[in-house]
Amino acid sequence: MTWFDWLSVAEGELPEGATVSCGMLGDQPCMRLLWGGVWTAETRDGHMVFDPGEKGITLYFGPQSRYMPISVTGSYRALTMHLATGAPAVLAGPTQIDLLDRIEVHEDIVGHGKLTSKIPLEQDYECWMQALEEQLRKFLDATGRRLPDPLSASFERECIVAPDFTISEFAAAHGVSTRTVERAVRRDFGVSPTFALRRARALDMAAALLDVAEPGAENEIRLRYFDQSHLIREIRHFFGMKPSELSGRKHPLLSLNMESRQRRRMQALAELEEEGRRGVIPWRERSTPPAT
Repeated sequence: MTWFDWLSVAEGELPEGATVSCGMLGDQPCMRLLWGGVWTAETRDGHMVFDPGEKGITLYFGPQSRYMPISVTGSYRALTMHLATGAPAVLAGPTQIDLLDRIEVHEDIVGHGKLTSKIPLEQDYECWMQALEEQLRKFLDATGRRLPDPLSASFERECIVAPDFTISEFAAAHGVSTRTVERAVRRDFGVSPTFALRRARALDMAAALLDVAEPGAENEIRLRYFDQSHLIREIRHFFGMKPSELSGRKHPLLSLNMESRQRRRMQALAELEEEGRRGVIPWRERSTPPAT
């Protein structure tokens, strides 16, 4: 669907009382349907605790400006739906600026229903995802199916493919002013375009350090930094740890986070390849006069 990027399922069988302490850094908002486990998160609103139980809970995660420490104690099941960039703005959801580094209970936002009750947990994962998609279709029908801003979608794709461009280059190639890009990105990402690019580079570096990036990608990603000290400062800023701590320890939740982003990258590259077959010239290869 245009409004939703990806569905994923995760299930963890943990010994009674065992805790996994990790974290996430996501550039997209998402909804997580959780069953079981006791979850904690360090958010912009402080320390939060969620106990989904057997009936489950749906949490709305805003985009994150930095690594968000998260833990889960006990076995759990999770069904995650990632919203496409720009979707919340046309689906009458909270603004991304308001939700930056926050987690909200979905029922508190919509004021009715319990989404987890619609998922047939006794069936297989495919049935879970089909049930969630059916609920999303009903929601879209009720909200008029307005389309997200294509400018934000294009910016997001370029951030995933190769976040090494300038805002002025992107604006000129799309025939708009830099101010227009800044407004769209702040609305749909919750951060400035410059920060979004910094975060994208850090996420790519983290994917390489966690060994979930494409084989051989690490050397090219490192070239985006002036030197090793620059790389270390940026990883410390976004993840609160050294690059060696990312690569030398297990980060199960963060690795799942990065794997999901890598799937988005593969999808974006496939889209570019298909456009190339249709004769579409990538904007970085076009000669475009600056926007006025």
